[in-house]
Amino acid sequence: MRKHIVAGNWKMNKTLEASKALTQDLLDKVPTDTETHVMVAPTFPNLYPTQELIKDSNIHLAAQNAHFEESGAFTGEVSVEMLESVGVTTVIIGHSERRSIFGETHELLAKKSSKVVQADLQLMFCFGEVLEERKSGNHFDVVKQQLEESVFQLSAEEFKQVVLAYEPVWAIGTGETASPEQAQEMHAFIRSLLKEKYGEETAENTSILYGGSVKPKNAKEIFSQPDVDGGLIGGAALKADDFVSIVTAF
Repeated sequence: MRKHIVAGNWKMNKTLEASKALTQDLLDKVPTDTETHVMVAPTFPNLYPTQELIKDSNIHLAAQNAHFEESGAFTGEVSVEMLESVGVTTVIIGHSERRSIFGETHELLAKKSSKVVQADLQLMFCFGEVLEERKSGNHFDVVKQQLEESVFQLSAEEFKQVVLAYEPVWAIGTGETASPEQAQEMHAFIRSLLKEKYGEETAENTSILYGGSVKPKNAKEIFSQPDVDGGLIGGAALKADDFVSIVTAF
C-alpha cells in the first residue's frame, strides 16, 4: 500500500536559528500518531542541525538537491554520500526551479536519479508543465517526455525507491488555479504511465505527490482525490501551523 506523504521544501529560506525554531515548532505540533509520512527539506547548511533535533521523532530529513558524482572538483556541489552521512533519507531531484533557473536537463536528472537510488536513498522526482504547455494542450505529452527521458531510465527494482511529485508550474504564482479535478486527471495519467512502464504492482505502490500551491484551505479536497497521495509543500511549509494543518488533512 502506498504511503501518504507531506514534504516541506523550505527552498532558500531560514537562517540556522530560524530553521531550528521552525523545526522545534513542528516537533511540538505534528501529531505523534499521524500515519502521514512527514518530511522537511532545509537548506544544505541546516540539514545536520535539523537532523539532530528530529532524530527521535516521526519527522524525516530530505535534501533539496544533489550532485551525481561522489567527489571531486565540483565547487559548490554536494554529493549523495555527504547527504546520507548527515541523516538525509530522501533527495529531491528535478524541481521546477532547478530546471528553469539552473537549466537542469533530462540527461542530468537521469544521472542524479540513478545516483540517489544507488545509495539506497529515497528519490523524490519532480516534474510538470508550464503555463504555455498547459494552454496549448501539450501537458500530457510534456509530462510523459519528462518521465521517459529521466526517471524512467531506472530499473523496476530501482524504481521501488521513487516517489513522484507532479508540479503544475502554471498553477504556482501565476494567478491561475489548478482544481482538485485537474490534479486527479494528471495523477491518474501518471499512474497509467507507471503501469505501462513497470506494471500494475509498481503503479499501485508508487506515491504521487501534488506540488501546486497546496494550502490548509485546499489540502483536504486535493488529498481526497484517489490518485493524489500527498503534497510537496513550498510556502506553506515555512509556517508550522499551516504545514501541520496540511499534514493532518488526510
